[in-house]
Amino acid sequence: MFVALATLIFIHFCALITPGPDFFLVSQTAISRSRRQAVLVVLGITAAVMLWATLALLGLNIIFEKMVWLRQVLLVVGGIYLCWLGVQMLRSACAKKTEAVESVEFELPQSDKKFFLKGLLTNLSNPKAVIYFGSVFSLFLANPALEHLHWLLFVIISVETLLWFLFVVFIFSLPSFKTAYQNAAKWIDGISGGIFTAFGVYLISHR
Repeated sequence: MFVALATLIFIHFCALITPGPDFFLVSQTAISRSRRQAVLVVLGITAAVMLWATLALLGLNIIFEKMVWLRQVLLVVGGIYLCWLGVQMLRSACAKKTEAVESVEFELPQSDKKFFLKGLLTNLSNPKAVIYFGSVFSLFLANPALEHLHWLLFVIISVETLLWFLFVVFIFSLPSFKTAYQNAAKWIDGISGGIFTAFGVYLISHR
């Protein structure tokens, strides 16, 4: 039992630290916005992970086996959302080329709800999440040694996700990172937007 739990912790940690849409969104928000807004993004991502874990507990892998088209639909919809998010970042990068546009953009109010929803939707559209919870995580649920500890698996996945991304927020919101962002804002937004768009295009074309 303890070996299985330790394995889950290790595998989930490897999945978390692998760069993906969640990581780029959290780090970009922590650098370009406030630490509080980045934490809201993290809470949105964690809420999405909890939803995925709940679906896995209810038999997500079985649903995907019976309805193969559903996974493809989720990947295509996720790809479209990631493309949209990437385009928004690219537009932001282009806008930063002039001081006038940048100052106007800075004054635009953005509600806390928007950052939470951005984190939530980014994880829900993350191909890693679809594959991970639809296959890898489901293997641990099928382990007889963990049959009565599904609640613990849920807690481990949720807490580990929250702690990792809070650590990312802390690191990328340090003053040194803030200063670096101010000197290369358009490049950081442009690269992040390009990565998100590439993720989206890849999902749609290789679903």
